[in-house]
Amino acid sequence: MEDNIKLGDPIFNQMLFVLDKPVTEANHKDYRYENEELLQISDGIWAMPAYMKDDDDFSLFFIVTEIDDGNTVIAFSQGEKKGADFSLSDPMVTGEGLNRLTAHDKDKAASILHFLNMISKAAEGNWRMVEGN
Repeated sequence: MEDNIKLGDPIFNQMLFVLDKPVTEANHKDYRYENEELLQISDGIWAMPAYMKDDDDFSLFFIVTEIDDGNTVIAFSQGEKKGADFSLSDPMVTGEGLNRLTAHDKDKAASILHFLNMISKAAEGNWRMVEGN
């Protein structure tokens, strides 16, 4: 990731984390965050809680999927509760999700950023800038 871009900066909304290989049944446990594990929620789409607290209506989930260009990315979706129904929002770019989380829990956002940077340091993924949305 470019050194001058920091968590919370508006430009960070355009940062996308790209994995070097797809997540599969064989390797999905390699991407555990804290006590959570990726679960396949649809063909080729994996999800895992990133932020959920009983006293906060905001929740955020990792979404791992292949995008149109064939790359596998880590994006985020917000949890949305309507009555007894729970669903996930449309996915958002990695940086945008982390910036939204920063408004709720800066330390948790920093922890998730560290988790993603460790994947990058292990040469299993990297940050890319995408066009503004």
